[in-house]
Amino acid sequence: HLFGASSLLGYNLVLRIRDLPSKRLYVFNPDTTPRELRKLVGGKAREDLIVANWPDIFRCAATMTAGKIRPSQLLRKLASYPRQNNLAVALREVGRIERTLFIIEWILDTDMQRRAQIGLNKGEAHHALKNALRIGRQGEIRDRTTEGQHYRIAGLNLLTAVIIYWNTVHLGHAVTERRNEGLDVPPEFLPHISPLGWAHILLTGEYLWPKEPKA
Repeated sequence: HLFGASSLLGYNLVLRIRDLPSKRLYVFNPDTTPRELRKLVGGKAREDLIVANWPDIFRCAATMTAGKIRPSQLLRKLASYPRQNNLAVALREVGRIERTLFIIEWILDTDMQRRAQIGLNKGEAHHALKNALRIGRQGEIRDRTTEGQHYRIAGLNLLTAVIIYWNTVHLGHAVTERRNEGLDVPPEFLPHISPLGWAHILLTGEYLWPKEPKA
């Protein structure tokens, strides 16, 4: 359903699929599949089911595009349907086709794999920074009210943005200083420098206890 919903909204989903070798391809005509790929084919895509339910699929896409329902809400609703629900099964078939196309492209495109890994690393670094900033209450949000939870999350996002901005500014200054000194900083190196580090920042502050001079 995830690949199906993404394609209906016009997005090309790029992600690392867990246990990719165990995933199977779905094709319209297994008999015309190249011999080298036949062992990877898990079944035939049910084109007739997609065509029969296309008006309902199109309405779902229009509803999500108009913002009347979130994609996550639609996916949860479809997951709660009985297995014989035609719309859920048809959207699953669309997802299987889209996932098959993605797997083939993923295998052939090493640059896509590299970009996906870079995006994953950035996401993990972003979460690690937020975890480091959640110092109190063992990192848990225990506010009872929704308003309190929103304030705490907004504060965490603000602190994260401040650190990222501070790092970005000083990284820019460092690059400028090195270039002013005649040192080469190739532009292609800059995308590999992340502003998400915090090892150089005292997140809990520094406390000094000066001794009172004796009279």
